[in-house]
Amino acid sequence: MATLKKLLAQKAALDKQIEEIKRRERGGALARVKALMAETGLTVADLAASKGKPLAAKVRKGAKVAVKYRDAATGDTWTGRGLQPRWLRAALAAGRKLDDFQV
Repeated sequence: MATLKKLLAQKAALDKQIEEIKRRERGGALARVKALMAETGLTVADLAASKGKPLAAKVRKGAKVAVKYRDAATGDTWTGRGLQPRWLRAALAAGRKLDDFQV
């Protein structure tokens, strides 16, 4: 029966073989990709844009949205996204119209 030391040594040897094979296969794949790119004239930017949109056209998270509604008296604003703010709900409940606040 195998001992724990022998099994751990076998595992270490197998892990080393796995990493070596991964490294070789990855190197071969990288060489094939580079050859195809050189053959067809593709660039890294072409790969990034392969989903139909250029890389620079991606929308960044947290980008500012233009203000659509403003209360002239207080200067409070709302972009029109999400829930209506309290100040706007109160004004609408008081009989004002949403168009009154449009920028």
